[in-house]
Amino acid sequence: MARPLFQRLQGNSRGCLAFEPFFLIPYSMLTTYATLYMYHLGVTETAIGWITTISLIMQVFSSFLSGYLTDRMGRKSAILYFDLLSWTAATLLWAVSQNVWFFLFAAIINGFQRIPHVAFYCLVVEDTKPDDRTYVFTLLQIISVIGGLFAPLGGLLVEQYGLVNGMRIMYVLACVLMTFQFVGRHWTTKETEIGYRKMRETRELGLKDSLIDYGGAIREILQSKGLLLIFSVYILFNFQATLKTTYLSLYMADYLHMDSGLISLFPAVSSVIMLLTLWLLMPKISDNAANKAMMAGFALSVISNVMIVVVPSSNLLWIGISTILSAVGLMISSPYLEAAVQNAIDDEKRAKVFSMLSVLILLLTSPAGIIGGWAYKLDPRIPIWLVAVAFAGAYILTLLHRRQEKKHQHTGSSQASSM
Repeated sequence: MARPLFQRLQGNSRGCLAFEPFFLIPYSMLTTYATLYMYHLGVTETAIGWITTISLIMQVFSSFLSGYLTDRMGRKSAILYFDLLSWTAATLLWAVSQNVWFFLFAAIINGFQRIPHVAFYCLVVEDTKPDDRTYVFTLLQIISVIGGLFAPLGGLLVEQYGLVNGMRIMYVLACVLMTFQFVGRHWTTKETEIGYRKMRETRELGLKDSLIDYGGAIREILQSKGLLLIFSVYILFNFQATLKTTYLSLYMADYLHMDSGLISLFPAVSSVIMLLTLWLLMPKISDNAANKAMMAGFALSVISNVMIVVVPSSNLLWIGISTILSAVGLMISSPYLEAAVQNAIDDEKRAKVFSMLSVLILLLTSPAGIIGGWAYKLDPRIPIWLVAVAFAGAYILTLLHRRQEKKHQHTGSSQASSM
């Protein structure tokens, strides 16, 4: 990271990242109020948990097929068609939702998002050098952060039109902007060489043989201790993200009794802090310190979540400090974790291995919605405690992964010197 931060992007990463704001800006406006939107339309806390879990189960199904479909259709076609289904159609359905059944059907459609998710990572990574992938994911994080700055616009819409009507406007806006992104990205990227080769191979093998080949991807994950450790960190990271996205806003509004308009300010504050972290801190972090950066980020995330459950105060200063720690922690951990996961996967097997990783993530995180719903009914603080525990587990596993890497490097050096 200790080099010019905004060097020119090359290849598909340029086309992919150029259109990301058209997804992330409306998405950041929506996420703050999505759970409250369901709640105001009569969906209970437990039903919210079930909807979240059913969505994740659908994502397990689509993740299992994502590797095959990405290889069979090509990266570009898989992204375009399934993004239009899982996001364009789903946001339109959310915009007109009236009761729990609308949300359930939208969640099922949105569950197909894992297919373009896997295809996107293949498209953005396969023609990017391994040393440049941290940089690409950092820029992706920057775009996400900048998108968060627009979250207060959602608050203004809610303030002006009420929560339900404001959310309907946001979902229609998301439908339009996201569709523009999907089409624009399709026209400014090209299929990768590996993508063309996998399309030919998959057509020759057929569906049955291709799915059988997934067994090799699963064995590769299970037989590598390094892969298991870094993938486990990734799973815990996604588990906490599911819980936090679903229940943090509800916790702040329902338990801490914060005004709904104020809640939208915290994503913007978080975005500003992340940009400052990017500007002041990250250029000082060398590529060799990736694991240390992840561990420091996880530790700060533990502290930020423990703060708001140990002292459940609606004091803006207290919540602000927690938000700052969380933002710094996320900024110095997420890009390095994404790059570490992608660099651990062989390019030739990327679609299959990453799709199997997605299946494992979703199988282990799909209970998060139900667990969070039941836990919230018992005590609204429990889901936030679970987020803190997940970050603590990620810290420990990253420490073990760091030791595993050092041991592997030491073994390799010893073998080289003995030859």
